[in-house]
Amino acid sequence: MLGGGGGRRAVAVLRRAAAGGRAASGEGQGQGQDPDPDPGQGSGRPQPLEPSLLRFLVCPLSKRPLRYDEATNELINEELGIAYPIIDGIPNMIPEAARTTRKKPPAEGSKQP
Repeated sequence: MLGGGGGRRAVAVLRRAAAGGRAASGEGQGQGQDPDPDPGQGSGRPQPLEPSLLRFLVCPLSKRPLRYDEATNELINEELGIAYPIIDGIPNMIPEAARTTRKKPPAEGSKQP
């Protein structure tokens, strides 16, 4: 899923995104303190994709670049007509999790109103 030679940088970006942008050392979790609340919760909006990840992510089926759709919070493959969901800022790139974006063409012989 990672394209190009920036594998190490991509791993660092993914780790930072998975940690919510905070240091993985448990920053903000001292004795007697609650961890920082998740910025994506309570706002009613899904957490968006880290823009720098788009350079590294490609469709696992076609190996082509994806387009980020902010309105649906999905990664779109226009060529195949599928959209991968982004959950808590993490793209779910499992093909079975993708939804179809194209409407199926009408069956031959059926009449359109």
